Amino acid sequence: MSPVLAGVLQLTALIAALALAYRPLGDHMAAVYSSPRHLRVEKVLYRCIGADPDARMRWPAYLRAVLAFSAAGVLFLYLLQRLQGGLPLSLGFASISPDQAFNTAASFVANTNWQSYSGEQAMGHVVQTAGLAVQNFVSAATGMAVAIALVRGFARSRTGELGNFWADLVRGTVRVLLPIAVIGAVVLVACGAVQNFSGIHDVGQFLGGPRQTNGGAVASQEVIKELGTNGGGYFNANSAHPFENPDAFTNLFEIFLILVIPFALTRTFGRLVGNVRQGYAVLATMGVIWLGFTALMMWTEFAHGGPALQAAGAALEGKETRFGVGSSAIFSVATTLTSTGAVDSFHSSFTAFGGGLQLLGMMLGEIAPGGVGSGLYGMLVMAVIAVFIAGLMVGRTPEYLGKKIGTREIKLAACYLLVTPTLVLGFTAASMVLPDALGSMLNTKALGAGSHGFSEVLYAFTSGANNNGSAFAGLNADTPWYNTTIGLAMLLGRFLPMVFVLALAGSLAEQQPIPATAGTLRTEKPLFAGLLVGTILIITGLTYFPALALGPLAEGLS
Repeated sequence: MSPVLAGVLQLTALIAALALAYRPLGDHMAAVYSSPRHLRVEKVLYRCIGADPDARMRWPAYLRAVLAFSAAGVLFLYLLQRLQGGLPLSLGFASISPDQAFNTAASFVANTNWQSYSGEQAMGHVVQTAGLAVQNFVSAATGMAVAIALVRGFARSRTGELGNFWADLVRGTVRVLLPIAVIGAVVLVACGAVQNFSGIHDVGQFLGGPRQTNGGAVASQEVIKELGTNGGGYFNANSAHPFENPDAFTNLFEIFLILVIPFALTRTFGRLVGNVRQGYAVLATMGVIWLGFTALMMWTEFAHGGPALQAAGAALEGKETRFGVGSSAIFSVATTLTSTGAVDSFHSSFTAFGGGLQLLGMMLGEIAPGGVGSGLYGMLVMAVIAVFIAGLMVGRTPEYLGKKIGTREIKLAACYLLVTPTLVLGFTAASMVLPDALGSMLNTKALGAGSHGFSEVLYAFTSGANNNGSAFAGLNADTPWYNTTIGLAMLLGRFLPMVFVLALAGSLAEQQPIPATAGTLRTEKPLFAGLLVGTILIITGLTYFPALALGPLAEGLS
């Protein structure tokens, strides 16, 4: 079987699995977030945190709860790392330095999981399980809660209420993420992933001498890493490590975990607003972009121009031979079009245009299908922009799901769109003029006379501000400058957009729905899905094309 055919068959199997899970999972999440009753274990959790799950919250109260919970998470995880040297099961590792501890705490609470350290050489079992793994669950549940709050803004009228953050957080964790994670961990363990609390031990003789490694609760963390679109690996090699990702089946299974909730949330959206066809329109938009990027990535990696790549049969350097080029390309697109950041290959080794696709996927806002929760609310904000543009073209007041899109709504949507480009381009520009920051670019003199080095810096801040977490590598990001600035980019890139999303949700929830008329734009039709795709690509292109031209495009054309 040719590698190209193998890649196509894997993509077909993945689409079939996602299609089978779409309806039951989407309906289940709709039932979870609309249920009037609380499970017994949930009631215990509410008492422990002192929350009233039945209190109705308007958007300022909902936002305060999100920010307070996240701030407490950053503080707890920071202190856990700083105290690691005195904790049990630390494997002899020292406490984490202040700048790296801040970066890691910000990273995992912001659902980014950017790592400027090697997991197996820095973090003990307590920090990995009680700190990082816990944040993998609750940061994902926080994103889902904010998405559901925005959906309620469209569904409710003249109340201004968006539900209860504490109830949404606990339900998302207990009823959605935990059950799937348990089943997924069993699958990975059965396939050979590691799940233990072993210490450091020799694993044999390799080129260059003996090697040591440690075990850990790897399978359980690997599942929520993918399912919650987190991305932080237990080991430095991430999902290319056989302890995390043993074979080709688990590789495809992990891609499925990355995509299943973001895609299924479109069904949840349709059910909660009372029109499943609206969910299908958003799904179609996500699907078209995802399939288009996947096809382009496979084409550019299999094109293998040049004698070295032709001899290898494809752009195989930097990719796991267990998975091959096709599977690595599918994984790469899945992880950069969502806010996952997990990798099963070396992104910096992809072709120049392949690296450009990875960057562009994150620059879209990671909305196809995007992160858990963040993909849906990002896509709905883009839908608001699209109906506004359509309204300008036909001379009508724009409406979406029966709600008027007025001046306030457009200002909030525009602020949402401006946050991440400001962070990405601002921090990248600063890094290109500071000598210490430039010194971290290991490829400044090679690979396109500095264009690849520029791409590394651009990729780092794009990944951080968009809460992705993957890296181009080749950039020494474990410095005070990058630890601090990328940490700030992750926090601001995660929580500033949430401010505008929840404010938009509150504004919509206060409106009285407008009955549809003959002049109402049918947003469940293919025409609107096409308009939405065009809006996304045009806005992203106008924002980032100059930066892409200096990086991957310049390298690819050189």
